[in-house]
Amino acid sequence: MQNKDISFDNKNRDERLIKCKDQRYDLIIIGGGVTGAGIALDASLRGLSTLLLEKKDFASGTSSKSTKLIHGGLRYLKQFEFSLVKESGLERAIAHHNIPHLVHPEKMLLPIVDGGTFGKITASLAISVYDRLACVPRKDRKTVFNKNRTLLQEPLLNKSLLKSGIQYSEYRTDDARLTVELIKAARREGGEAFNYMKVIDFVYEQGNVVGVNCLDYVNDREVEFKATQVVSAAGPWVDELRTINRSKKGNSLQLTKGVHIVLPHHKLPVQSAVYFDDFKGRMLFAIPRGKVTYIGTSDTVYTSDKDRVICTYEDAEYILESINKLFEVEQLTHSDIISTWAGLRPLIHEEGKSPSELSRKDEIFVSESNLISIAGGKLTGYRKMAERVIDLVQERKKSLSKKECETEKYKIHSDSFSDYQDYKKFLENIKEKYADFNLSEFEAWYLVTTYGKHAELIIANALNSELKKSQALLRSEIDYCITYESCYLSDDYFNRRTGKIYFDVESVHDNLDFIVSEFASHFNWSSAKTEMMRKQSQIYLDDVTMIKV
Repeated sequence: MQNKDISFDNKNRDERLIKCKDQRYDLIIIGGGVTGAGIALDASLRGLSTLLLEKKDFASGTSSKSTKLIHGGLRYLKQFEFSLVKESGLERAIAHHNIPHLVHPEKMLLPIVDGGTFGKITASLAISVYDRLACVPRKDRKTVFNKNRTLLQEPLLNKSLLKSGIQYSEYRTDDARLTVELIKAARREGGEAFNYMKVIDFVYEQGNVVGVNCLDYVNDREVEFKATQVVSAAGPWVDELRTINRSKKGNSLQLTKGVHIVLPHHKLPVQSAVYFDDFKGRMLFAIPRGKVTYIGTSDTVYTSDKDRVICTYEDAEYILESINKLFEVEQLTHSDIISTWAGLRPLIHEEGKSPSELSRKDEIFVSESNLISIAGGKLTGYRKMAERVIDLVQERKKSLSKKECETEKYKIHSDSFSDYQDYKKFLENIKEKYADFNLSEFEAWYLVTTYGKHAELIIANALNSELKKSQALLRSEIDYCITYESCYLSDDYFNRRTGKIYFDVESVHDNLDFIVSEFASHFNWSSAKTEMMRKQSQIYLDDVTMIKV
């Protein structure tokens, strides 16, 4: 098959930078998370010349640290946020249609338990409202089970606590891959994007922001870009940029920390996703994915280093305690945890409210110097957040294109599946098509759910290699991520592009030297730089696999 993607390789970074420095863009976006990526795609589709800048790797902040669900937020009904639930619920189906291999239907089981947050009647009513607000088709609406039927759905549940259960529909995704696919789509539509490009100041003309000064970490030099409008979608760093702009007034951010732990699936072999009580007023998810089950999330105020957020012993203990109470499994301990992730939610501060009570609504700030900032919101709402931002940009800048938003029905992947059935058929056929390569069930599932139809490109390139199968696939995959997805460091690959550090961490441990050597070869690193990058990768690996006391 032919790859419709365009080159997105940091080896060609200088050539791309030369073109960008000589151009005055309609729009510069600061922040390469899902919100910034969504804004970049919406703007590019509306004909705005667009440049996106990210200080680290794309999706390296909040957008690779979520629960990896495109969900409506059932618990927000308790806060009477009906408009947020309705918008999020409707957006789930749109995301599923627009990129079927990354947004999968996921049946969610809510056990009703003694001493839990939800009672059977209130939960049933809430989920009925949830289904109707989201216009869920009848066949996918909630099903109420008695205790025995609930145990058939999930035999691991604690029988002494369980009263009944309700099954309802959500969607699972890979947040970081979704972000990267949005950025790739924006570039196909004429936009440009750079990772490892930190905004350090703004450029002003007559008191208005007309550009940014950046530090290019790859080349270790400063670069200036100009634009008619600058938008900050920097997530947890929005207030830092507002401070640089001297416009931090009114509402500010309150950062809350969310932690997930990863267990081998055999340690918690749930049959489907479970939305369950921590018995302290919060709810957690346990979600099976490939070889593992991941569980989260916590919700605590965070005031420490935003660039290195880690799971502590106490964070893990809180989640383990909840699992051990609800599920009848061999007592789980810290030693069973194979990986973790911890991320920050950039929520809008509300006096007197706990982290769990804070609204997930987004808010747009416009400074006197014309910097537009957006904060808050949730993964599911990225597309509508982007639409609101670009609508505002067009309203304020009369000289810019006035096209309507086109993202509602836009297929994000360059060679998209027509629908979910098309995806499932492709997945069923790929093992048979490459039978001589002897793909395992997991390898086939992993490649297709990660790269869609481009899994075939990676397999075809691996077939021509003289390496053994596992390393041939690994080399081909790394080459794809470097060439078409702007990977620059090895953890860009094993974290944001693939999620292997969470969902197949043994493969990262086993192949770390090989992965680093592939990057060194592509970018012509010196032996000293290669060793430095290997040590950095090991530190990052240790951060997510070794619980800190």
